[in-house]
Amino acid sequence: MNDLTILDELIQKQLKPFVRKIDTDAYYAEDYLRSVGKAGFLDSRNGVDFSKEVRVVEETSKICMTTAFNLWCHLASLTYIRNSENAYLKNEILHKLEKGELLGGTGLSNPMKYYAGLETLHLKASKTNEGYIVKGQLPSVSNLGTDHWFGIIAEVSEDQRIMAVVPCNTEGLALKAKLEYLGVNGSATYSCTFDEVKIPEKWVISHDVDQFIVRIRPAFVLYQIPLGIGVTEAAVASIRQVCNKQGGCNNFLPIQPEELEKELEELRTKVYDLAAIQDIQEHWHELLRLRLGVAYLTAQATHGSMLHQGGAGYLKYSAPSRRLRESYFLLNLTPTVKHLEKMMNQIK
Repeated sequence: MNDLTILDELIQKQLKPFVRKIDTDAYYAEDYLRSVGKAGFLDSRNGVDFSKEVRVVEETSKICMTTAFNLWCHLASLTYIRNSENAYLKNEILHKLEKGELLGGTGLSNPMKYYAGLETLHLKASKTNEGYIVKGQLPSVSNLGTDHWFGIIAEVSEDQRIMAVVPCNTEGLALKAKLEYLGVNGSATYSCTFDEVKIPEKWVISHDVDQFIVRIRPAFVLYQIPLGIGVTEAAVASIRQVCNKQGGCNNFLPIQPEELEKELEELRTKVYDLAAIQDIQEHWHELLRLRLGVAYLTAQATHGSMLHQGGAGYLKYSAPSRRLRESYFLLNLTPTVKHLEKMMNQIK
């Protein structure tokens, strides 16, 4: 049985039956996320297989982008530890995360915006003999739970920022669920308040984040691109389903599946070509272009699906309307389209 067959079985049994519940009741598909790790899809003992991990996100996103987003959060947390030189995290925590015994979140929305000149850092750290003490609040961190870990970046001084991973059950950390989003409420998203949280040295990923961020941000962005690829594929399929309805009038709409498919295939080929390269740091600008391109393509495809589906798509719990809401989340996922447009303008 090949990897795609195994993945499809997991999706069909542990994800697809719960998509409506995820969308309407903020159900968190934790069992599916753990099963992906248990099946060995995230194992990096023989090296990181970006192509395989990107494919897992894509296939998941075809069915439910909310859960694919959770998977991206988990992959982001793996990326931080994989690139660290911290022996404790690599030997004691990484394998458990990759096997789904533990799950991880990212916590880097604010720091990524800080490094783009959009925000100040929300977390502050003070040095102690054992590590650091962290104060502040992160408005939204996703894929969190009792036994989950997530990454943080905190400012020690004007010249130093540190990065660490923190377990959600650590003393002084308060989590408050956020369930007021247009979509993706099943993403286990919380605001996180740090009240004198002690960060021991063994949780510290880097004492020099200004340099470390360059190593982790390419994978951070790469893993987001298949979120849009999967949703776009599903949106195009929904357009194909209704192409002959009502006397073929859909043929006169401005958004047609052939155009979407052509652009999607070009983008998809570029993404998997990059995923096949181990040293993706050298392709940072190309990754940004692809991330921006997939955001706009997904928005166009889901909008087109709503036009083609007509009244059926306008139903409250329809798949096309869910994908439309998911596409708006992708536009606002850090790096947002505004963030990306600014960065691309600086490159020119």
